[in-house]
Amino acid sequence: MHRVTQVEALPDYRLRVTFNDGSEGIVSLADRLFGPMFEPLKDSSFFAQASVDEFGAVCWPNQADLAPDALYRRVKQAA
Repeated sequence: MHRVTQVEALPDYRLRVTFNDGSEGIVSLADRLFGPMFEPLKDSSFFAQASVDEFGAVCWPNQADLAPDALYRRVKQAA
């Protein structure tokens, strides 16, 4: 299972993610910020609070999270 080890919020609702196998890439979430959990992330200062939880998922203080395997697939598809 892939786990995120580092995340950095970038402008335009993008994340730079690094995984436990050393892979890294940038994922855009600009078109995915809808619904009750993800709407608050449209506030760029809130989006910037992205962190990595104990399971290797990207998360925010409102408990929104992104599965590491899904992020990994998106990074690999973009490569």
